[in-house]
Amino acid sequence: MSNAAGAGEDATRRLENIQAVTDEAFAHMDVDEFLDTLLERVRDILGVDTAAVLILDRKAQLLRATAAKGIEEEVSQAVHVPVGRGFAGRVAAERRPVYIDDVTHADVFNPLLVRRGLRSLLGVPLIGGGSLVGVLHVGTLATRRFTGEETEFLQLAAGRAALAVQSLLSRAERAGALQLQRSLIPAALPPVPGAELAARYRPGKADVGGDWYDVFTLPSGEVGLVMGDVAGHGLGSAVVMGRMRSALRAYALETIDPAEVLDKLNRKMQHFEPDATATVLYAVCAPSLEEVRISSAGHFPPILAEPGRPACMVDMKSDVLIGLGEDIPRQSTAVPLAPGALLCFYTDGLVERRDRSLGGELDRLCEAVYAGPPEEVSAAIMSELVGRRPPTDDTALLLFRRQPS
Repeated sequence: MSNAAGAGEDATRRLENIQAVTDEAFAHMDVDEFLDTLLERVRDILGVDTAAVLILDRKAQLLRATAAKGIEEEVSQAVHVPVGRGFAGRVAAERRPVYIDDVTHADVFNPLLVRRGLRSLLGVPLIGGGSLVGVLHVGTLATRRFTGEETEFLQLAAGRAALAVQSLLSRAERAGALQLQRSLIPAALPPVPGAELAARYRPGKADVGGDWYDVFTLPSGEVGLVMGDVAGHGLGSAVVMGRMRSALRAYALETIDPAEVLDKLNRKMQHFEPDATATVLYAVCAPSLEEVRISSAGHFPPILAEPGRPACMVDMKSDVLIGLGEDIPRQSTAVPLAPGALLCFYTDGLVERRDRSLGGELDRLCEAVYAGPPEEVSAAIMSELVGRRPPTDDTALLLFRRQPS
């Protein structure tokens, strides 16, 4: 009877301990606050001297100290541990609990663990949805043997913490990517004498990508028009997009040939961002606005609408994407721009739908575009191709119209 009662008390206590690190209050915290609260509760429940979380940097394959209690210098000194090296690296590589009874005689990568005077360590992996998120470890200044129940509790706490950290990091990354992307997209289009412009940008519902557009005037009097889409989603793509945008602007000051600008951009990206790829359309409009020269790095051709004529895609060659084909020559296409004519630039989020053919959506876009005021035309395009359905991918739209005589 007493054994059954004791087992019931243990189960109740274990449940309370788990709830202590997974209650609803965590849902309203940011990553730092969540981890600080988590570690404080874990340290109190297990009666340990230190507790720390290292989050995995997948690209670098490093565990970076993100939060700590009792050994705060891990964070302030920016400690990082390669996966597979030392104590935390071993936990991450083997994805199982690792126990060290005497730190002074163990293989540890982080010298702070020794200098802090720790003797025993217990570490468990943070795994969420089958993916490694990081490592949670606790330590004591005196030699200690952790029980199976304590190890099980730390594993359960780590599992629930991993899911929360994934969600919080995803939310923070999306917010950061969206803020970065919006800061790089022109808040207002520059005035261009003799022309009218309009633009729209709508971030995807699922995740922020690397779509962008740009309009700028050049010292020669030409006008640069850019539409681009970096492959991938999230903060990484937004960062690459920002670097690409700045580089293109710099090369645009060196030459007014769109193909040469994209060639320089491609060489730069292949050298400094070898894993990045993007489609980019760059157009340079003459000061007279009578002609536009366009070069495409794998991007959709613009739609041209002339007064009294149906809109159609510009007949031009599309060269290889940015990030590919360093020695493949690029070319520019000259497009006459009659008074009142309008050019429509866009990203794939406007015309790609899982349940519809790409050709059909491009036909719908051509039907929606006409040689009218850009703001009115952009409203018609968004109404026809987006409607009430939130796009799953980023959507960027830029319209440039030469004013009627």
